[in-house]
Order: sequence, then structure tokens, then C-alpha cells
Amino acid sequence: MKKSRLALAIAAIGFASPVVAKNAKDVIMPESPQALAFQNAVGFADAVIAGDMVYLSGVVAVPAPDATSMKPAYEEAFGRIEKTLERAGVSWDDVVDMTTFHTDLANQINEFSEVKNRYVKAPFPAWTAIGNAILFEPTAVVEIKVVARKSN
Repeated sequence: MKKSRLALAIAAIGFASPVVAKNAKDVIMPESPQALAFQNAVGFADAVIAGDMVYLSGVVAVPAPDATSMKPAYEEAFGRIEKTLERAGVSWDDVVDMTTFHTDLANQINEFSEVKNRYVKAPFPAWTAIGNAILFEPTAVVEIKVVARKSN
């Protein structure tokens, strides 16, 4: 009996999806020359398409120095994500997972959720919100990372 289970497991592995290397056409880089230069120097893409999955790099929200509300910074970040999703052939409706990193989670979550809810609609994706002391961009207050699945 153990032998047949092992044979079945080995056979199942043979039917698993093959791992495919990234193709340049599946790597979405910024359209802005300044952002492109930065991302080439640091070494990351706006998004990578792998099979039917689209993985976006984190997008930061940076408030204006005199901002009294974080909403405009959140709006800009969600708008950038939306544009990248569109370039990848998906939309907010295809997002299956979202992770957000907040420098002051307790004080940011209400305004952040208001803006997020304009973009993210039911049925909702999984979402994890994490408190962080600092982000890669020191003036950023939130970083938003999403994963989407292309519809068949």
C-alpha cells in the first residue's frame, strides 16, 4: 500500500505546473524616466507576471510636508497601484492579497481604510496590516503591496 501512495505522489508531481523563468515582457517597469532610473539602480520592478499571478512591488504613500490629512498621499498610492494593475491586464477586482506596512498603524488606519474602500470592493481580498518603525523611503508613512490573479 505504501508503494502505491509513493507512486501516486510521484505521478502527481509530474503533472504539477512547470516553473517558468521570468520573461522581459512579463516584467512591468515604470513609465517615468526618473522612477525607471531609480528602480534600475536599486533593482526592482513595478510588477512581475508569473503565469496567472501578478505580483506588485510595494507602493509608498508620502504625504506633502504641510499635509493635515494623509488621504491625498493614500489616494496617490492607490492610483499608482491601479495604473500598474491595468498595465498588467488586471484590476482591483482581481486582487487576492494585500499587505500594508504602516509607520503609525493606530493613527493611520481610519483614513487609510476610507481611501482603500474606494478601490477595494467585496468580495474582499486577504489583507494584513503591519506596524513598522520605518520604511525604505524614510518620508513614507505607508507601503502597500498587492497580489492579483488573472481571470481565465
